[in-house]
Amino acid sequence: MINLKLIYKVIGSLLFIEAGMMSLCIAMSLYYGESDLLCFCISVAIILAAAIALRLLGHKAENSLGRRDAYLLVSSTWLVFSFLGALPFYIGGFIDNFTDAFFETVSGFTTTGASIIGDLEVLPHGILFWRSMTQWIGGLGIVFFTIAVLPSLVGGSVKVFSAEATGPIRTKLHPRLSTTAKWIWTIYTLLTVGCMVFFYVFGMGLFDSINYAMTVTATGGFSTHNASTGYFHSVPIDYTAITFMFLSGMSFTMLYLALFKGQIKRIFQSSELKAYMFIVMVFTAVIVAIIMYNNDYGFGDAFRYALFQVVSFITTTGVFNEDAAKWPHVTWVILSMCMFIGACSGSTSGGFKCIRGVMILKIVRNELKRILHPKAVLPVKVNDQIVNYSQQVTLVAFFGAYMLLCLFTYFVFVYLGVDTINSATIALSLVSNVGPTLDLEIGQVMSWDMLPDGVKWLCTMIMLMGRLEIFSVIVLFTPAFWKDH
Repeated sequence: MINLKLIYKVIGSLLFIEAGMMSLCIAMSLYYGESDLLCFCISVAIILAAAIALRLLGHKAENSLGRRDAYLLVSSTWLVFSFLGALPFYIGGFIDNFTDAFFETVSGFTTTGASIIGDLEVLPHGILFWRSMTQWIGGLGIVFFTIAVLPSLVGGSVKVFSAEATGPIRTKLHPRLSTTAKWIWTIYTLLTVGCMVFFYVFGMGLFDSINYAMTVTATGGFSTHNASTGYFHSVPIDYTAITFMFLSGMSFTMLYLALFKGQIKRIFQSSELKAYMFIVMVFTAVIVAIIMYNNDYGFGDAFRYALFQVVSFITTTGVFNEDAAKWPHVTWVILSMCMFIGACSGSTSGGFKCIRGVMILKIVRNELKRILHPKAVLPVKVNDQIVNYSQQVTLVAFFGAYMLLCLFTYFVFVYLGVDTINSATIALSLVSNVGPTLDLEIGQVMSWDMLPDGVKWLCTMIMLMGRLEIFSVIVLFTPAFWKDH
């Protein structure tokens, strides 16, 4: 049977953390003396009440999670967090209806960055800070945060890690998963602080530097200004964003080995990192040539804009310093490929992940060889490790599910009357958790508010499925999941 009591207990404990995070927004509201104070106070009170109720329901729970429990816990946590996290937007009247508030919050926690809000600059500081914080919390995973902070709370935490982590290969830095989680969150925090310091030194105000640092390192893309980082018109700020987006798109295991173990050579032996760097360099070079020829950019500006957009899209961050919708359509194809591919597994980015691309290419290469040599034994190796047959089957299944979800989303938007090119980019944007698209109507400088409410609810589910890598959500809808045996 599913251990509902433990699920209640864990979610209740997590909600205390959400209430604590939201309390920081109360401090922000008090400091700036703005109108969002009351809505945060009411929201925190509701969240605390829900936390206490769930803890009481989970009293004396058996502290051991099964595999089914882990998948239900992860999906339920993300939904509950998003539902309660939407309260400040709705109670304060900053978003008119709850559907839009929920969409905004799911977009935040999944680090998608698709926004309902048309004008960010009229919002109070506390609300802007909460938007950024949702992305920072969701960057590495809500439940993964619990493993780091409250390691004794969940028995079977490895199953939780598997249900929420991204990528086909789960790497532990330490035999104890809680220690691994702490190291990864340490790296994540150091990246955030470092990014904030550089933004501040290069001219951002303190509030902006904190917010942009949180959303850049989470590869989320929420901004405090309508023009995103383009608002600052600063070359150093652009290159700071590029650097920290790129680092956040790397495997945090690799960053750990480089920062704390001094194994810098080892990270450059990674097949995935090589692929990640190669894609960024090649796509940047191609876009530089195209926009210099067609849009009359000088080399300096063309390189900065192209590199910024490529890194932003491949890491699924979605911030921008130039409107790529005005570039030739062939650049849209390149950036759409970036959205699909994504960065490295074990990072905060979305997308298909470079490691899966490397594995698929090697599987295809082996199949071509097998045509000529039917009896040959051709193992698939990644970083000198053999990928077993079951992992290969899982990879192909994930690729099929990923493509089917993209096609389903694409057909929904075509049915709504969106043209085929923009429907494709919107589908990739939602499934890959990128947020901004290349559409001139639902795009980098416009709002998703024009969508019907029913479609917005569908979009929230697609964003959630994209963040939890599809199977963690789909498995809940299979009859076998709910059978006792």
